[in-house]
Amino acid sequence: MDIFAIISLLGCLAMFLYGMEIMGDGLKNNSGDTLKRVLEKLTHNAFWGVLTGTLVTAVIQSSTATIVLTVGLIGAGILNLKQAASIVLGANIGTTVTAQIIRLMDLESSGNMMLELFKPSTLAPLAMIAGIILIMFVKKGNTKGTGQILMGFGVLFMGLLGMTAAVQPLAESDAFLRILQEATNVPVLGIAAGLVLTVIVQSSSAMVGMLQALSSTGVMSFSLIYPVIMGINLGTCVTTAMVCSIGTSKDAKRTGVVHIVFNTIGTILFMIGMTLLREMGAMSALWTKIVDSGDIANFQTLFNLITAIVLLPFINYLVLLSKKIIREDPEEAAEKKELSELVVLDEKLFISPAIALSQATNGIARMSELVEKNMSRAFKQLQAYEPSRSDKVDTYEDRIDAFTDAAENYLIKLSRLIESSEDNRQLNLLLQAVTDFERIGDYANNLNHLAERKQREGVTFSEQAQKELEIIQSAVQEIISTTVQAFREGDFALAQRVEPLEEVIDDLVAMLKDGHVQRLKTGTCTVGAGLIFIEALTNIGRAADQCSSIAVFLLGRDDARIMDNHHAYLRELHKGKDAVYAAEMEKKRKQYLAPLQEL
Repeated sequence: MDIFAIISLLGCLAMFLYGMEIMGDGLKNNSGDTLKRVLEKLTHNAFWGVLTGTLVTAVIQSSTATIVLTVGLIGAGILNLKQAASIVLGANIGTTVTAQIIRLMDLESSGNMMLELFKPSTLAPLAMIAGIILIMFVKKGNTKGTGQILMGFGVLFMGLLGMTAAVQPLAESDAFLRILQEATNVPVLGIAAGLVLTVIVQSSSAMVGMLQALSSTGVMSFSLIYPVIMGINLGTCVTTAMVCSIGTSKDAKRTGVVHIVFNTIGTILFMIGMTLLREMGAMSALWTKIVDSGDIANFQTLFNLITAIVLLPFINYLVLLSKKIIREDPEEAAEKKELSELVVLDEKLFISPAIALSQATNGIARMSELVEKNMSRAFKQLQAYEPSRSDKVDTYEDRIDAFTDAAENYLIKLSRLIESSEDNRQLNLLLQAVTDFERIGDYANNLNHLAERKQREGVTFSEQAQKELEIIQSAVQEIISTTVQAFREGDFALAQRVEPLEEVIDDLVAMLKDGHVQRLKTGTCTVGAGLIFIEALTNIGRAADQCSSIAVFLLGRDDARIMDNHHAYLRELHKGKDAVYAAEMEKKRKQYLAPLQEL
């Protein structure tokens, strides 16, 4: 095999890897939300976890991607360690689907038109033609993702066909045959070769694909390929699980440990079993059998399936072992619990932008709940100041600010990976919402400082002012609560209730400011108390404005007319011609303005 044949082989391997990459990207982009729901809901016991890992890996054609997603979701608190471990077991089985697809190379058409159509030499170009049409000319909905899947499938098989052609001269190479003979006699060499090459290539599917291409030479025996496949399984756990767990939570690192222990134990047990069978002379015809791509695919599937079946009952012990190896740090655990909203922003989830977007949404929802709690504390401070409560407001404000900075950076990086218009609208909503919620947090912090100043200066509000504050505080707490719930649940009907209440709060602020000015003129209120009261009303009104902004962007996510010109949308609403808006506004006027007018 000369240098030009080697270059051709490596080039075709590059095509194979690139085909897997773009096909996997298309599959992940088209099924991101579905994958997240499957991973969350179908892992309630170990069996379903294994099945879930198998199906997800079969869909996205990458055990690496499945493990990366699992690590990200365990770090976000969506999955626990046992669920993650069972998914990892299933990922090993799911990755064998690629080899089962590649076995189409062995398909004999015998002149049958339908079978000829499904041969890789015909199917690959057809898939590429269909893919490029969808990507370059259709450009509607999710057609680009479908086009990526088809194009990747075609490129993968074209690379495989090229590898098959490039290795044909090896069948006549004496040097190659001697190497094969040596490896056949020493199975450990096969394991080592499979492990090292998989670490280099970074893909177990690619390595099995290369084996399947080499099988076309007609000189590879079963005794040679079975230890290599075991080595490939060991190599993939090194290149995925360990890499995915670097810099993440303890449970994520433990998931990597479970993957390594599982594959190592499975390889040792299988190797002992195969050696005993060979030494006892069982299945003597099997060891010298010349394998084809179907034999290789079948052995890989059986190896991973049997290993999972044997070790599944011991999954709790694997989890316990991983906890012994990676011990918990109490300080780290406490910090993780305290800053739980930050852990969802794991860039490993970028491997599936839809899931990364969903987790960012969850993180901002958690942050909004912190904002709601801080505003409630700030209102209590205005009524009766407590230093300990002030410290809590400051602590939560720091958490809100830290999350906002992290979320904005995360979303900006994620924006480069977003392709679908639906995901792009959700991204715009999140960028707006995280900023608006942070500003509401700022206003809560301002109210806390005003309460501190009120306490420090010995200022007291009149009984009238206290009652007025209680009314408007109730209205603001309702609008924040409604906004938080509408954002968390993506509830269109709840979001529609925000703007009418915001308008009523604007009226309340205006009325209270006018009334307080009158009290200043008559001397029934001091200047110091008046200034604090007016500033408090200003912050309260601005908090309601931010709620309106979030609600409008939430409504605009699914309505292009609102998003294209939300100022025009609000102007039309304020004219009172919308029956839902008018009815809700009248209801809130009776709830908050009427009691104020009766004071």
